[in-house]
Amino acid sequence: MRTAYLAADGYEAQLAEELRRHGVEVETHHGRLAVCQGEAAPSVWAANVWCDVRDRRVDSIGEAAKVLRGEQRNWSPYAPVLRGRVELIADKLPHVSAKPLTFGTPAPAAPLGSFTLLKPDRLLFAAQCTSPFANGEALFVEDKDGPPSRAYLKLWEALARLGRFPRRGERCIDLGASPGGWTWSLAATGADVIAVDKAPLDPKVAALRNVTCQGVSAFSLDPVAFGPVDWMCSDVIAYPARLLTLVQRWIAAGTVDTIVCTVKLQGSTDHDATDAFAAIPGGRLWHLHHNRHELTFVWERP
Repeated sequence: MRTAYLAADGYEAQLAEELRRHGVEVETHHGRLAVCQGEAAPSVWAANVWCDVRDRRVDSIGEAAKVLRGEQRNWSPYAPVLRGRVELIADKLPHVSAKPLTFGTPAPAAPLGSFTLLKPDRLLFAAQCTSPFANGEALFVEDKDGPPSRAYLKLWEALARLGRFPRRGERCIDLGASPGGWTWSLAATGADVIAVDKAPLDPKVAALRNVTCQGVSAFSLDPVAFGPVDWMCSDVIAYPARLLTLVQRWIAAGTVDTIVCTVKLQGSTDHDATDAFAAIPGGRLWHLHHNRHELTFVWERP
Protein backbone atom coordinates (compact mmCIF):
# COMPACT_ATOMS: atom_id res chain seq x y z
CA MET A 1 0.00 0.00 0.00
CA ARG A 2 1.09 3.55 -0.72
CA THR A 3 -0.02 6.95 0.58
CA ALA A 4 0.56 10.40 -0.92
CA TYR A 5 0.69 13.59 1.14
CA LEU A 6 -0.04 16.90 -0.58
CA ALA A 7 1.80 19.60 1.36
CA ALA A 8 0.00 22.83 2.12
CA ASP A 9 1.36 25.41 -0.33
CA GLY A 10 4.57 26.87 1.11
CA TYR A 11 4.81 24.32 3.94
CA GLU A 12 6.63 21.48 2.23
CA ALA A 13 9.45 21.65 4.83
CA GLN A 14 6.99 21.26 7.72
CA LEU A 15 5.41 18.22 6.06
CA ALA A 16 8.83 16.68 5.42
CA GLU A 17 9.76 17.15 9.10
CA GLU A 18 6.46 15.63 10.19
CA LEU A 19 6.88 12.58 7.95
CA ARG A 20 10.41 12.03 9.29
CA ARG A 21 9.09 12.17 12.87
CA HIS A 22 6.59 9.44 11.98
CA GLY A 23 9.28 7.33 10.31
CA VAL A 24 7.67 7.69 6.88
CA GLU A 25 10.08 7.42 3.96
CA VAL A 26 9.30 9.35 0.79
CA GLU A 27 9.43 7.26 -2.37
CA THR A 28 9.19 10.21 -4.77
CA HIS A 29 8.11 13.85 -4.93
CA HIS A 30 5.73 15.19 -7.55
CA GLY A 31 5.42 18.90 -7.00
CA ARG A 32 4.03 19.29 -3.47
CA LEU A 33 2.94 15.63 -3.45
CA ALA A 34 5.10 13.21 -1.42
CA VAL A 35 4.41 9.60 -2.44
CA CYS A 36 5.29 7.14 0.32
CA GLN A 37 5.11 3.44 1.10
CA GLY A 38 2.73 2.25 3.80
CA GLU A 39 -0.64 3.20 5.22
CA ALA A 40 -1.52 6.82 6.00
CA ALA A 41 0.27 8.28 9.01
CA PRO A 42 -1.23 11.14 11.04
CA SER A 43 -0.48 14.41 9.26
CA VAL A 44 -1.47 17.98 10.02
CA TRP A 45 0.76 19.66 7.44
CA ALA A 46 -0.78 17.88 4.47
CA ALA A 47 -3.54 19.86 2.79
CA ASN A 48 -4.83 16.52 1.54
CA VAL A 49 -3.82 12.91 2.08
CA TRP A 50 -4.34 10.43 -0.76
CA CYS A 51 -5.09 7.00 0.75
CA ASP A 52 -4.34 3.67 -0.95
CA VAL A 53 -2.60 5.29 -3.93
CA ARG A 54 -2.40 3.32 -7.17
CA ASP A 55 -0.81 3.91 -10.54
CA ARG A 56 -1.61 2.63 -14.01
CA ARG A 57 -0.02 2.83 -17.38
CA VAL A 58 -2.44 4.61 -19.72
CA ASP A 59 -1.89 4.97 -23.45
CA SER A 60 -4.38 7.75 -24.00
CA ILE A 61 -6.38 10.50 -22.34
CA GLY A 62 -9.55 8.50 -22.94
CA GLU A 63 -8.09 5.42 -21.26
CA ALA A 64 -7.07 7.46 -18.19
CA ALA A 65 -10.59 8.89 -17.87
CA LYS A 66 -12.09 5.40 -18.26
CA VAL A 67 -9.91 4.08 -15.42
CA LEU A 68 -11.05 6.86 -13.11
CA ARG A 69 -14.74 6.59 -14.05
CA GLY A 70 -14.53 2.89 -13.26
CA GLU A 71 -13.54 3.73 -9.69
CA GLN A 72 -16.05 6.44 -8.72
CA ARG A 73 -17.73 9.62 -9.96
CA ASN A 74 -15.94 12.60 -8.40
CA TRP A 75 -12.31 13.43 -9.12
CA SER A 76 -10.02 16.40 -8.55
CA PRO A 77 -6.91 16.91 -10.71
CA TYR A 78 -3.49 17.90 -9.39
CA ALA A 79 -1.10 19.03 -12.10
CA PRO A 80 2.32 20.41 -11.14
CA VAL A 81 3.45 19.26 -14.61
CA LEU A 82 1.64 18.11 -17.76
CA ARG A 83 -1.18 20.51 -16.87
CA GLY A 84 -2.79 20.50 -20.32
CA ARG A 85 -2.94 16.72 -20.51
CA VAL A 86 -4.32 16.44 -16.95
CA GLU A 87 -7.01 19.01 -17.77
CA LEU A 88 -8.00 17.05 -20.87
CA ILE A 89 -8.53 13.98 -18.67
CA ALA A 90 -10.59 16.06 -16.22
CA ASP A 91 -12.75 17.31 -19.12
CA LYS A 92 -13.79 13.72 -19.83
CA LEU A 93 -14.93 13.13 -16.24
CA PRO A 94 -18.26 14.10 -14.62
CA HIS A 95 -18.34 17.76 -13.59
CA VAL A 96 -17.57 18.46 -9.94
CA SER A 97 -18.92 21.77 -8.68
CA ALA A 98 -16.18 23.96 -7.21
CA LYS A 99 -18.33 27.01 -6.54
CA PRO A 100 -17.29 28.98 -3.44
CA LEU A 101 -19.39 28.15 -0.39
CA THR A 102 -21.69 30.65 1.28
CA PHE A 103 -21.55 31.18 5.04
CA GLY A 104 -23.31 28.42 6.95
CA THR A 105 -22.83 25.79 4.26
CA PRO A 106 -20.99 22.65 5.39
CA ALA A 107 -18.14 21.15 3.40
CA PRO A 108 -19.13 18.80 0.55
CA ALA A 109 -19.97 15.31 1.76
CA ALA A 110 -19.54 13.33 -1.48
CA PRO A 111 -16.29 11.33 -1.81
CA LEU A 112 -13.68 13.21 -3.82
CA GLY A 113 -10.73 11.35 -5.30
CA SER A 114 -7.51 12.88 -6.64
CA PHE A 115 -5.36 12.09 -9.67
CA THR A 116 -2.27 13.30 -11.47
CA LEU A 117 0.08 12.27 -14.26
CA LEU A 118 3.63 11.37 -13.25
CA LYS A 119 4.47 10.93 -16.93
CA PRO A 120 2.33 11.26 -20.06
CA ASP A 121 1.50 7.53 -19.84
CA ARG A 122 1.53 7.02 -16.03
CA LEU A 123 -1.60 7.82 -14.03
CA LEU A 124 -1.40 8.15 -10.23
CA PHE A 125 -4.70 8.23 -8.36
CA ALA A 126 -6.51 7.65 -5.06
CA ALA A 127 -10.27 7.24 -4.73
CA GLN A 128 -10.22 8.13 -1.02
CA CYS A 129 -8.74 11.40 0.25
CA THR A 130 -8.96 13.17 3.60
CA SER A 131 -10.02 16.63 2.41
CA PRO A 132 -13.53 17.33 1.09
CA PHE A 133 -12.07 20.15 -1.02
CA ALA A 134 -10.11 19.86 -4.26
CA ASN A 135 -6.42 19.75 -3.29
CA GLY A 136 -7.47 20.92 0.19
CA GLU A 137 -8.33 24.40 -1.09
CA ALA A 138 -11.52 25.68 0.56
CA LEU A 139 -13.10 28.60 -1.32
CA PHE A 140 -15.79 30.89 0.09
CA VAL A 141 -17.97 33.78 -1.03
CA GLU A 142 -16.13 36.44 0.95
CA ASP A 143 -17.73 39.43 2.68
CA LYS A 144 -15.45 42.38 1.97
CA ASP A 145 -17.49 44.92 3.96
CA GLY A 146 -18.63 43.38 7.25
CA PRO A 147 -15.62 41.77 8.97
CA PRO A 148 -12.66 43.96 9.99
CA SER A 149 -10.08 41.43 8.72
CA ARG A 150 -9.83 38.24 6.65
CA ALA A 151 -9.05 36.17 9.78
CA TYR A 152 -12.73 35.20 9.88
CA LEU A 153 -12.09 32.82 6.97
CA LYS A 154 -10.12 30.50 9.27
CA LEU A 155 -13.08 30.11 11.60
CA TRP A 156 -15.47 29.76 8.65
CA GLU A 157 -13.37 26.99 7.12
CA ALA A 158 -13.06 25.16 10.45
CA LEU A 159 -16.83 25.25 10.97
CA ALA A 160 -17.44 24.05 7.40
CA ARG A 161 -15.05 21.15 7.97
CA LEU A 162 -16.69 20.43 11.32
CA GLY A 163 -20.06 20.31 9.55
CA ARG A 164 -21.97 22.49 12.00
CA PHE A 165 -22.19 26.13 13.04
CA PRO A 166 -23.31 27.94 16.21
CA ARG A 167 -27.08 28.37 16.38
CA ARG A 168 -29.31 31.23 17.44
CA GLY A 169 -29.41 31.51 21.21
CA GLU A 170 -26.21 29.53 21.82
CA ARG A 171 -23.54 31.15 23.99
CA CYS A 172 -20.13 31.74 22.40
CA ILE A 173 -16.97 33.24 23.85
CA ASP A 174 -14.26 34.66 21.57
CA LEU A 175 -10.93 34.88 23.39
CA GLY A 176 -8.46 37.44 22.05
CA ALA A 177 -11.24 38.85 19.91
CA SER A 178 -9.79 42.17 18.64
CA PRO A 179 -10.30 43.47 15.99
CA GLY A 180 -13.37 41.24 15.78
CA GLY A 181 -13.33 39.04 12.68
CA TRP A 182 -14.22 35.88 14.58
CA THR A 183 -16.76 37.72 16.74
CA TRP A 184 -18.40 39.04 13.57
CA SER A 185 -18.65 35.50 12.14
CA LEU A 186 -20.08 34.05 15.34
CA ALA A 187 -22.61 36.88 15.64
CA ALA A 188 -23.73 36.29 12.04
CA THR A 189 -25.06 32.88 13.10
CA GLY A 190 -27.45 34.50 15.58
CA ALA A 191 -25.54 33.20 18.59
CA ASP A 192 -24.84 35.40 21.63
CA VAL A 193 -21.15 36.31 21.61
CA ILE A 194 -18.92 37.50 24.47
CA ALA A 195 -15.80 39.08 22.99
CA VAL A 196 -12.83 39.05 25.38
CA ASP A 197 -9.78 41.23 24.74
CA LYS A 198 -7.94 44.11 26.38
CA ALA A 199 -7.81 45.78 22.96
CA PRO A 200 -11.06 47.25 21.59
CA LEU A 201 -13.16 45.66 18.88
CA ASP A 202 -13.87 47.35 15.60
CA PRO A 203 -16.78 49.72 16.45
CA LYS A 204 -19.08 48.12 13.83
CA VAL A 205 -18.59 44.70 15.42
CA ALA A 206 -18.87 45.96 19.00
CA ALA A 207 -22.21 47.60 18.10
CA LEU A 208 -23.84 44.34 16.97
CA ARG A 209 -26.91 43.62 19.11
CA ASN A 210 -25.81 40.09 20.09
CA VAL A 211 -22.21 41.02 21.02
CA THR A 212 -20.98 42.01 24.48
CA CYS A 213 -17.38 42.93 25.28
CA GLN A 214 -15.14 42.21 28.25
CA GLY A 215 -11.88 44.18 28.35
CA VAL A 216 -9.74 41.58 30.11
CA SER A 217 -7.05 39.09 29.16
CA ALA A 218 -8.18 35.79 27.70
CA PHE A 219 -5.79 34.03 30.07
CA SER A 220 -7.21 35.65 33.21
CA LEU A 221 -10.68 34.11 32.94
CA ASP A 222 -11.74 31.27 35.21
CA PRO A 223 -13.86 28.93 33.06
CA VAL A 224 -15.76 27.62 36.09
CA ALA A 225 -16.64 31.12 37.29
CA PHE A 226 -17.51 32.23 33.76
CA GLY A 227 -20.15 29.52 33.44
CA PRO A 228 -21.29 27.21 30.64
CA VAL A 229 -20.64 28.12 26.99
CA ASP A 230 -21.58 26.23 23.87
CA TRP A 231 -18.55 27.41 21.90
CA MET A 232 -15.12 28.63 23.00
CA CYS A 233 -13.27 30.17 20.05
CA SER A 234 -9.87 31.83 19.97
CA ASP A 235 -7.50 33.35 17.45
CA VAL A 236 -5.39 34.81 20.24
CA ILE A 237 -1.67 35.37 19.71
CA ALA A 238 0.14 33.10 22.17
CA TYR A 239 2.93 30.56 22.25
CA PRO A 240 1.57 27.05 21.62
CA ALA A 241 2.45 25.79 25.11
CA ARG A 242 0.52 28.64 26.73
CA LEU A 243 -2.49 28.08 24.48
CA LEU A 244 -2.36 24.36 25.27
CA THR A 245 -2.63 25.14 28.98
CA LEU A 246 -5.59 27.44 28.28
CA VAL A 247 -7.41 24.79 26.25
CA GLN A 248 -6.75 22.11 28.84
CA ARG A 249 -8.14 24.37 31.57
CA TRP A 250 -11.40 24.92 29.65
CA ILE A 251 -11.79 21.22 28.90
CA ALA A 252 -11.07 20.26 32.51
CA ALA A 253 -13.67 22.76 33.75
CA GLY A 254 -16.37 20.83 31.90
CA THR A 255 -18.19 24.03 30.95
CA VAL A 256 -17.70 24.05 27.17
CA ASP A 257 -19.14 21.85 24.42
CA THR A 258 -16.99 22.82 21.41
CA ILE A 259 -13.60 24.52 21.05
CA VAL A 260 -12.13 26.06 17.90
CA CYS A 261 -8.78 27.82 18.23
CA THR A 262 -5.72 28.77 16.21
CA VAL A 263 -2.35 27.33 17.27
CA LYS A 264 0.09 30.01 16.15
CA LEU A 265 3.64 28.78 15.53
CA GLN A 266 6.25 31.45 16.02
CA GLY A 267 9.69 30.91 14.53
CA SER A 268 10.50 27.23 14.04
CA THR A 269 7.66 24.72 14.03
CA ASP A 270 7.04 23.29 17.51
CA HIS A 271 6.14 19.73 16.57
CA ASP A 272 6.09 18.61 20.22
CA ALA A 273 3.40 21.18 21.02
CA THR A 274 1.33 20.27 17.97
CA ASP A 275 1.59 16.58 18.88
CA ALA A 276 0.26 17.47 22.35
CA PHE A 277 -2.79 19.16 20.81
CA ALA A 278 -3.36 16.22 18.47
CA ALA A 279 -3.25 13.82 21.45
CA ILE A 280 -6.16 15.49 23.29
CA PRO A 281 -9.11 13.04 23.27
CA GLY A 282 -11.92 14.36 21.11
CA GLY A 283 -9.63 16.82 19.36
CA ARG A 284 -8.62 17.29 15.73
CA LEU A 285 -5.78 19.37 14.33
CA TRP A 286 -5.78 20.73 10.78
CA HIS A 287 -3.70 23.00 8.59
CA LEU A 288 -6.56 24.77 6.85
CA HIS A 289 -6.32 26.44 3.47
CA HIS A 290 -6.62 29.84 5.19
CA ASN A 291 -4.00 29.07 7.84
CA ARG A 292 -0.49 30.40 7.53
CA HIS A 293 2.30 29.15 9.83
CA GLU A 294 -0.39 28.00 12.24
CA LEU A 295 -2.84 25.17 12.77
CA THR A 296 -6.48 24.98 13.79
CA PHE A 297 -7.51 22.84 16.77
CA VAL A 298 -11.11 21.64 17.09
CA TRP A 299 -12.47 19.78 20.10
CA GLU A 300 -15.97 18.42 20.75
CA ARG A 301 -17.26 17.11 24.05
CA PRO A 302 -17.58 13.29 23.76
